[in-house]
Amino acid sequence: MDDVQRMLIERSCERLQAAYCHVIDHGTAAQVADLFTEDGVWATGKREFAGIDAVRENFQKRQDNKARRSRHVCSNPLIEVLDADNATGTVYLILYRHDDPDDARSRPAALPEMVGAYRDTFRRTDAGWRFSRRDVVVDFT
Repeated sequence: MDDVQRMLIERSCERLQAAYCHVIDHGTAAQVADLFTEDGVWATGKREFAGIDAVRENFQKRQDNKARRSRHVCSNPLIEVLDADNATGTVYLILYRHDDPDDARSRPAALPEMVGAYRDTFRRTDAGWRFSRRDVVVDFT
C-alpha cells in the first residue's frame, strides 16, 4: 500500500469519528448505528451493545432524550492502518453534557461531564469504512 492509499484510509476513519459526534450532538443519535458494521459493538465499562440493532436501540434512547444537549470535543486522532480493509484508532474525548427539561437551548458553561478516549476498530465494508468496535474509555468524570 502506498502513502496516498494509507492517508485516504486514515482520513476516512477520522471522518467516521467526527460523524459519530455530529449525529449525537445534533439530535439524530440513532443514526450512529449506520456508522457500524452489522456485527459492530459499542462498549463502555460494563455496558456493551453488540450488533447494529442493539446499537441503534441504545442510541434511539439518547435521541429520545430531548432535554439533553451535548457536545463531543474530540482531538488527537491517531489511526493505525493494518491493511487495506482494517484499521485501529484512538481519539481523545471531552464531553460537555447538560439536561434541562425546561430549556433545551440555554445551557450553563461548566466543567466537562467526562474526559476520556474512544478506542476504535475499523473495517472497510461495501458501504465504506465503518466501526466494527468502539470502546469508550473514561479517564476523568
